[in-house]
Amino acid sequence: MAKVIEVRPTKIEFIRLRRRLLLATRIERIIKDRLSILMLEFLQIVREASQVRKKMLCEFSVAYKTISIAAGYHGYLALDKDMASSSRNIELVTGSRNIAGTRVVSFELKEPAGEITGYTPFDTSSTVDETAAQFKNCLETMVSLAELQSTLDMLGREIKRTKRIVNAIEYNIIPKLEETIHFLNMKFEERDREEKLRLKRVKTVIEAKRS
Repeated sequence: MAKVIEVRPTKIEFIRLRRRLLLATRIERIIKDRLSILMLEFLQIVREASQVRKKMLCEFSVAYKTISIAAGYHGYLALDKDMASSSRNIELVTGSRNIAGTRVVSFELKEPAGEITGYTPFDTSSTVDETAAQFKNCLETMVSLAELQSTLDMLGREIKRTKRIVNAIEYNIIPKLEETIHFLNMKFEERDREEKLRLKRVKTVIEAKRS
């Protein structure tokens, strides 16, 4: 049984409590709808993250096979030199987007303008270019997975917070309001009975004096 809110047993307080109950019920419905949307988004991103993770593992497998072929063709020392000369400064740009009222992070790779390999294509085979391309794909997929995982973490925290709010409204605020309204109703009914009884007694006394 919920505790009764300490209020003055007046009609004005009764009206205020009924308005608060109506508002709390509406807020509960809105927050529950938002929670449902968050849960759907969370499950969708879980499925997407699972697919991207599988894609990343597949791309790494292909990339390592490609680099093994390139190393066998050029030798590890020559390949290491070519890979070192082709290194580039890649910037990770962070931003944010909105999911059901929740700000989540977004990542984007920003590469320098122009295609600078750092080595002469005539001195190498296509396996070097293919290796670089494969590991570039791996990097892009890793960034996508990192964004999805970060989004899951943020949505997970927001879902827990929203659930706590829903539980507080559903199992604490609304029951207290309902119990207090019921208590005031009983008080008013008791007053009405006492008032009717008092009027009846007054009427009896008046009639007795007249007779």
